[in-house]
Amino acid sequence: MGRRCVRAKGIVTVILLCIVTLSGFACGGGGGQEATPTPTQAPAQGKIVFTSDRPANVHPPTPEVYIMDADGSNQTNLTKNPHFDWEPLWSTDGEQVTFLSLRDGNWEIYVMDSDGYNQTNLTNNPATESNPSWSPDGSRIAFISDRDGNDEIYLMDADGSNQVNLTNNPATESNPAWSPDGSRIAFISDRDGNDEIYLMDTDGSDQTNLTNNPATESNPSWSPDGSRIAFVSDRDGNGEIYVMDADGSNQTNLTNNGAWDWDPLWSLDGSKIVFVSVRDGQSEIYVMDADGSNQTNLTNSRFDDHDPLWSPDGSKIAFESWRDNYYEIYVIDADGSNQTNLTNNSTWDWQPSWSP
Repeated sequence: MGRRCVRAKGIVTVILLCIVTLSGFACGGGGGQEATPTPTQAPAQGKIVFTSDRPANVHPPTPEVYIMDADGSNQTNLTKNPHFDWEPLWSTDGEQVTFLSLRDGNWEIYVMDSDGYNQTNLTNNPATESNPSWSPDGSRIAFISDRDGNDEIYLMDADGSNQVNLTNNPATESNPAWSPDGSRIAFISDRDGNDEIYLMDTDGSDQTNLTNNPATESNPSWSPDGSRIAFVSDRDGNGEIYVMDADGSNQTNLTNNGAWDWDPLWSLDGSKIVFVSVRDGQSEIYVMDADGSNQTNLTNSRFDDHDPLWSPDGSKIAFESWRDNYYEIYVIDADGSNQTNLTNNSTWDWQPSWSP
């Protein structure tokens, strides 16, 4: 799945994968003095932050948060820390970036300015925190924490204050997704015995099961106007992309394909949905109209492509690709033309996030 649905319960698996795969190096780092980040010279607009395990001033190399221009130039290490930093996400105003870090011995949510300065631990808790999601107005951050013994949805102000448990349920909750108007949060919960899409107000009230199906549901993605939610369901025996009204009505299978489809993301004008599918034998980037018509393979690659992300103006799509025998960040025009390797580095580069 794409970076928008990273869950705390999957972190251990990812670490183990990294230990085996990342050029033979372990993902965790030892102590050491933090280096002062080099500020970027251009404004953040039109930039991409991402995770890279490329060698730096510490050994062995560990994943860190980098930034580059949208054409791949000026690639700069923002975090410069000997510990594991990853999953960067822009604030809605493009001035800050949240990320996850192991530098305090457990997964915590950090924030920094877009030039790498003022790296600050927001959560400051011995639990595992993950999956930060900025509110549309940038004033609050929803996130996952297991500080009460299970993964739950929490909310805090953008400076880390006023941390509140919203779900207060013994089940496992994940994947908070803000409605475009900031009044509601969709999320995943297994409180009924299987993962389903729930909806709540931002104070945690009115928690409602939207999908009400015995299948496994995931990946909630709001339409730009807030009227619909795309999601993934295996109710037909394989993962397919569905859409429903924001109240859970009119659940419709959009992809209707025997292969697995996942990771839906609406275009900014709401007319299209980009997604990942294995219908051609490996994961590739597809796009379709919002009603499910005109499903088109954009990447047409013999290697795995995934984690698609629209550019701010909707003209391009960034994604991760394994076509160079390690993950690199590519960009294509929205019609699939002009596929370009942005990172061009002989290490893993992944988890792109485009500035607003």
